[in-house]
Amino acid sequence: MADLMKGKRGLVMGVANDRSIAWGIASALHAEGAELAFSYQGDAFGKRVAPLAEKVGAKLLVDVDVTDDASLDACFAKIEEEWGSLDFVIHAIAFSDKNELAGRFIDTSRDNFKNSLTISCYSLIDVARRAEPLMKDGGTILTLTYMGSNRVTPFYNVMGVAKAALESAVRYLANDMGPNGIRVNAISPGPMKTLAGAAISGARKTFKTTQNNSPLRDNATLESIGGTAVYLASDYGACTTGEVIIVDGGFHVLGMNQPENL
Repeated sequence: MADLMKGKRGLVMGVANDRSIAWGIASALHAEGAELAFSYQGDAFGKRVAPLAEKVGAKLLVDVDVTDDASLDACFAKIEEEWGSLDFVIHAIAFSDKNELAGRFIDTSRDNFKNSLTISCYSLIDVARRAEPLMKDGGTILTLTYMGSNRVTPFYNVMGVAKAALESAVRYLANDMGPNGIRVNAISPGPMKTLAGAAISGARKTFKTTQNNSPLRDNATLESIGGTAVYLASDYGACTTGEVIIVDGGFHVLGMNQPENL
């Protein structure tokens, strides 16, 4: 490793287990020398995150509910108390009622629409607002999106709308925070075998379809996504902001499946 992140400190939000995309990113950042803090929501996730945090020597763990202003305030106050500053934030948070990810998008309920947008999109804005004062020498904010934001994708429904809003938020935040040297970007992996991905109906079919048809005939790995995050968060990404970087084996460039799979 080249110590690309040596001397940098950051908060990772959204690790569920060792197959989480957020964990793949955290592992790559740690391997390059970053010091990490983790947030989790509730005791159940806390028990999963604690042993992973120990693996990378992280001592700062904070229970955070992104729908609660007081909880977010306490999180960033704790980081300021412990570290005094912050170099990056990994925002890997999204949620929707899985029962509404099947069937027709037109049947999305008002309550789930608002909840999905609040947790999956507005939370990034809330986090960025609180992180900005701690990024005294500039910094990086990264979030995760998916192709369903701009192409109709089976079993994604309201999450596609939430991710479209998230990608737009990335661009507006990049413009707002750029004068302070803060970069805001999104990584868009293809389908992944994660806890969140498993909640989506038809996940296995989606994973197999992209694997069999992408130009590389493979899906993204945690390592490839982690490496992309390192680039964006390191000094090599100094002039990249407001972008959605796609890491999906090239599947997004296709107009239809490969001839053998038609």
